Amino acid sequence: MSRSLGEWLAHAGRLHPRAIDLGLDRVAQVARLLGMRAAAPVITVGGTNGKGSTCAMLERVLRCAGYRTGLYTSPHLLAYNERVRICGEPAADAVLCSAFEVVEAARGEVPLTYFEFGTLVAMQAFAAASPEVLILEVGLGGRLDAVNLFDPDCAVLAAIDLDHAEYLGATRDAVGREKAGILRAGRPAILGDPDPPASLIAHGEAIGAGMLRLGVDFGYLADRGQWQYWSRRDGGIRRRSGLAHPALRGRHQLANAATAIAALEAVELRLPVAMQDIRRGLAEVEWPGRFQVVPGRPLLVLDVAHNPQAAAALAESLGEMGFHPQTWAVFGMMKDKDVRGVVERMKARVDCWLAATLPPPRGARAEELEAVLTRFGVGDVKRFASPALALAHARGQAGRNDRIVAFGSFVTVADVMRAAGA
Repeated sequence: MSRSLGEWLAHAGRLHPRAIDLGLDRVAQVARLLGMRAAAPVITVGGTNGKGSTCAMLERVLRCAGYRTGLYTSPHLLAYNERVRICGEPAADAVLCSAFEVVEAARGEVPLTYFEFGTLVAMQAFAAASPEVLILEVGLGGRLDAVNLFDPDCAVLAAIDLDHAEYLGATRDAVGREKAGILRAGRPAILGDPDPPASLIAHGEAIGAGMLRLGVDFGYLADRGQWQYWSRRDGGIRRRSGLAHPALRGRHQLANAATAIAALEAVELRLPVAMQDIRRGLAEVEWPGRFQVVPGRPLLVLDVAHNPQAAAALAESLGEMGFHPQTWAVFGMMKDKDVRGVVERMKARVDCWLAATLPPPRGARAEELEAVLTRFGVGDVKRFASPALALAHARGQAGRNDRIVAFGSFVTVADVMRAAGA
């Protein structure tokens, strides 16, 4: 009997006893049985923060240039289909179910993890759609991530910081070594972190990757309402001036945009794009949950920031907005994240904290979040059983000129999006 997409996802979640079990052996075994390979140029995007936004910019620019694209990202916000985009649109249930059937038939007794199964399904769906370019976002780390089974023609690393310490290590150097695993000898590697870990640079040099660094080999200059991209080319400086700011809000998106343009320049012989495609693509790009501003009174800001680096960027972006008498935070996080570090970076931007419980087993309870906030001197924290309930309270109490910011987790933002109809 054929399964629905929901049934396939439930099946994929039951195959392996651990939600995360990094390694390429299982996924490589099934890929070999399928004869699976990437039949189009691959741009693999890793990093800690900004990788999803960079993927979205690459996809939109390449779509504006007329290319058939395949984009694989994770996690999703509202529907699993968001993870597999074909020519700019989420894959249909029927496409994903068909791919699940093919992978399941080849899998045999191999206990794939949920992410491994999903990665093979995405590649199977892409193969049926004959894309001209694939953009693959690393799920976790890089070296042992299922996406790394497919050799990139260009590797991209956005900002790097501490996250998933239990898997990647507790120092930037340890994280850098894992992220560096997506680099390939003789292939371009675009480093979008202005201060990449020494371990990353050492690995790239050791294997002979063609590393290009933000601030050294390419970069950007911000001006009033516009910005300029520059890169070192043929012994000189190539400049692209008078660029409108990306449709994705926040000063940090300029670094992501510059990184995306550098990647496009690195593959321009195989995938040429015109300057007008870059301008249009950056102006049209959409990526929900990344400093997404929902109009209305009070204003609603959605951001999936869930680690200190991302929280610092969110705090900066909030500071650059117009005046709002009060900021209400709908705040929910996973308990294995650095809750303390996130609160420390956001505390100066929030007036009223609404702590929301997220689902077990990973979700932190509102009481746990309150305990952290109390240690930072926040005296009045209200607790709620879900982000949706916290949003309802904020909307009932906030003034028309106030703002509400929902952040801390993809789960938090997704629940608020559903409740708000955003």
